[in-house]
Amino acid sequence: MERSIATGRYVIMPDHLHLFVCGPDDFRLGRWIGMLKQLLSKAIESQPIWQRGFFDHLLRSEESYGQKWNYVRENPVRTGLVGTAEDWPYAGEIVIIDRV
Repeated sequence: MERSIATGRYVIMPDHLHLFVCGPDDFRLGRWIGMLKQLLSKAIESQPIWQRGFFDHLLRSEESYGQKWNYVRENPVRTGLVGTAEDWPYAGEIVIIDRV
């Protein structure tokens, strides 16, 4: 797995997850996601639980990052799992991604 890939903010939901990922210009997100799915399936010792494919969105500015993060972190609230985003224990930030 490439070492120059950074996983920043994340939200883990019961049936999907959101990751903010940053890589070099030649980063192939599809390949990275495929390897992540394989590693997570092995770690939880399960048959593949993932649907095919994934949805990605290229963030082009600090404003875009902030807006997308605010939307993503509210997912547990919108689905009725918690009253506020801060109450959801399965969200956070692994590394700070420079968003400029």
